[in-house]
Amino acid sequence: MSVWAELTGQRDAIAVLRAAAAADRPGQRAAGSGNAMTHAWLLTGPPGSGRSNLAFAFASALLSTAGPDGDPVTDAQVKARTHPDLTVLSTEKVIISIDEVRELVRSAQYSPSVGRYRVMIIEDADRMTERTSNLLLKSLEEPPERTVWVLCAPSDTDLLPTIRSRVRTVRLTVPTVADVAQLLTTRDGVDPALAEQAARHAQSHIGMARRLATNADARARRDETLDLVLGVNTVSAAVLAAARLLQIASEDGKAITEERDAQEREEALRSLGVEPGGTVPPALRGQLRALEEDQKRRATRSLRDGLDRILVDLLSLYRDVLMVQLSSDAALVNAERADELRRHAAATTPAASLAAMDSIAEARTRIDANVNPTLALEAMLVTAIGVGS
Repeated sequence: MSVWAELTGQRDAIAVLRAAAAADRPGQRAAGSGNAMTHAWLLTGPPGSGRSNLAFAFASALLSTAGPDGDPVTDAQVKARTHPDLTVLSTEKVIISIDEVRELVRSAQYSPSVGRYRVMIIEDADRMTERTSNLLLKSLEEPPERTVWVLCAPSDTDLLPTIRSRVRTVRLTVPTVADVAQLLTTRDGVDPALAEQAARHAQSHIGMARRLATNADARARRDETLDLVLGVNTVSAAVLAAARLLQIASEDGKAITEERDAQEREEALRSLGVEPGGTVPPALRGQLRALEEDQKRRATRSLRDGLDRILVDLLSLYRDVLMVQLSSDAALVNAERADELRRHAAATTPAASLAAMDSIAEARTRIDANVNPTLALEAMLVTAIGVGS
């Protein structure tokens, strides 16, 4: 099976990268230009569009000896992050540290050991600070021979202009709901009706659609979020709802991170030679503390991401209300709530719905800028009540 088979809604981007992977293979010339391959790439697209999946498929195609469609052995190694010529920098912290990039740049100097290239992938490259980006820039300006950099970010504007000028950008589009639903059905065995609902509720975010389709608790938390906001009609109710929204985001974040944290700790103890349930020697406790600090930072990022997911869901709610008010033929994200949406639409105005959406967008900006989440949520809900009265 081709390494590109499980990617959805990205035909043009796949064509560009597949041509690049074929560019310097014997007997396989890329269509159009002989310069289809370059040493640095930037894959951009909205969250959930599949940037990372496309980056790893590209890595599989570059590292495979079988051709631009890859081979099962190389693809399995890339997916497991065990291929000797693949290095990945991925973080769930708020920023990528300069030490992490320094180590990545150092390892980029090694020659490929079994393949044609050494592939360096940076997921969420937009989380690099300016100082960290400048460190990477030096490696992009003087690239090691046979090393290929693949950066992933929501937009090219999230990176420094000097970085953008040294990479070839491939832009991903938002896949359709039908494309995402089909992927969930064929890849994950999800019931078609549930797959369509999950894809629609996730607004074509592939990762979130999969989670909604396979996790009943995640679906229940989303439903509760919408119920809470639709029921807010006083300032006191807004304050209580804000506290509950924060709790929901925290529960959602814990559900994502707890299992992984336990697995990481178990693996760390095993690598240190400590039996399950055994006492950790004092000399080894520092390494576990470092792991715990990383997990705390990841929890912080997970909470922030959980809050953002809630706010995106609320945006879809008010967007649907606006569509009803304008008698638009556009498909509703929350079609199952059509009756509630019509009642809410009749009680407010299009201007009120737009103002509510603006307040949600402002809350996202504030939370991203480290404003107290509870205060940001309270202000958002109070504003929504004010504009809807």
